[in-house]
Amino acid sequence: MELKVVNISGKETGAKVQLSDSVFGVTPNDHAIYLDIKQYLANQRQGTHKSKQRNEIAGSTRKLYKQKGTGGARAGSIKSPLFNGGGRVFGPQPRDYSFKLNKKLKALARKSALSYKAQDNNIVVLEDFTFDTIKTKNYVNLVKSLNLTGEKTLLVLPVQNNNIYLSSRNIQKVKVTTADQLNTFDVLNAGKLLLTADAVKTVEEAFAK
Repeated sequence: MELKVVNISGKETGAKVQLSDSVFGVTPNDHAIYLDIKQYLANQRQGTHKSKQRNEIAGSTRKLYKQKGTGGARAGSIKSPLFNGGGRVFGPQPRDYSFKLNKKLKALARKSALSYKAQDNNIVVLEDFTFDTIKTKNYVNLVKSLNLTGEKTLLVLPVQNNNIYLSSRNIQKVKVTTADQLNTFDVLNAGKLLLTADAVKTVEEAFAK
């Protein structure tokens, strides 16, 4: 697939970029996408949830009332899960939600996501650029020039650029990442995928293997 390169003003530069079919033109594998996104979301979970079981509750161990003759059910501990303030039965405990996927499957998932974006014509290739200063207005003007105001966008850079990243951080529905941090969730979550010319090369080199 061949795409025209535009500058940050939204005007065509006359240059064109050929997207590799081995990365942007594969037959999407939905199950690989599902597994990769499932892993990504699982890895976001802290797993620090915790509730106290009855052996962890601070309270008296004396028998609450006599065993017989009260007309009520027998009770031996105020820490019983049946009472307010008692321990919780089978409550959540700290755990690690992460799990492993092999590299080939993860690469297939990313290529599938990129191919979906290419099929739907939701990829924009930008001329390599930078901002001289950190200003939110710079990134607002970029989005406005591309007629993407209010739309979810993901800008992929070849390497980290703090001026661009910090200029975008205060704007809703936009995200800036680098080619080596590209993941399936972010690609599919964005309406438009913005790639700089150098980022296209970096992504293809990373996933063409």
